[in-house]
Amino acid sequence: MRLDPTAKITNKERWGGYHLLILESPDIAREAVPGQFLMIRVAYGSRPLLRRPFGVHSRSDGSLGIFFKIEGEGTNLLAGKNPGETLDLIGPLGKGFNLGLGEEGEAHSGAPALVVGGGRGIAPLAFLAAEMRKNGRTVKILYGGRSRTDIPLKDRLKAEGGDLVCATDDGSFGFSGLVTDLLDKEIQKSPASAVYACGPEPMLETVNRIAAAAGLPCELSLEARMGCGFGACWGCVRRIRKNGAESWVKICEDGPVFSGGDVVWTVKG
Repeated sequence: MRLDPTAKITNKERWGGYHLLILESPDIAREAVPGQFLMIRVAYGSRPLLRRPFGVHSRSDGSLGIFFKIEGEGTNLLAGKNPGETLDLIGPLGKGFNLGLGEEGEAHSGAPALVVGGGRGIAPLAFLAAEMRKNGRTVKILYGGRSRTDIPLKDRLKAEGGDLVCATDDGSFGFSGLVTDLLDKEIQKSPASAVYACGPEPMLETVNRIAAAAGLPCELSLEARMGCGFGACWGCVRRIRKNGAESWVKICEDGPVFSGGDVVWTVKG
């Protein structure tokens, strides 16, 4: 974990409410792995007081990319930043994805890993897919959104050489239906080696169920509101199975990536 109070914004792109910022931060970029995140101070002063978490979307030549959608005060302020300005970062934080998940399964040798992103959940998965391809893995990206406007990175992901299939709830682009329906269809159609996903929790619960039914290993990046990002405030706890028992763990420190089978979807009592 490093502090970089002067990470320079070198590029910015926008698609409606979705934004991509490229930040120059060599030390943090060198250490980052897919699934980790940054805590970013979006403004100085007391509004907002706390940093905001953003998954690492890309890494290249000492720079990091973050992809986000305007959802509230913090992201609205961040969207107003421009190239040449600097941001205060802490990172990389958390535990990332296991890039070799599913490789040992002889029955799935050579089969693609399925990377499933819903809306802004595609953010950390683009980095994951790129790194797996560098390591010789075959990857298929399933990218879903409510409508065509909610899958703004489709052309970029396609241009980067990925095997990409899109889904929209309203049928305005690609597969007509939920991205989880697309996942089920893809698994039924051809073998896969593993499933990785990030997105809204109901989507992740369904992804885990589909993967488990197919006997595929599955890792999920959970979303959470975080106060500090490194385990001091206990503001992002989640019920997780560890060593056969359920317990409350900190998503920022023990995650945000967990095995799908370890996530407790319904808390009793």
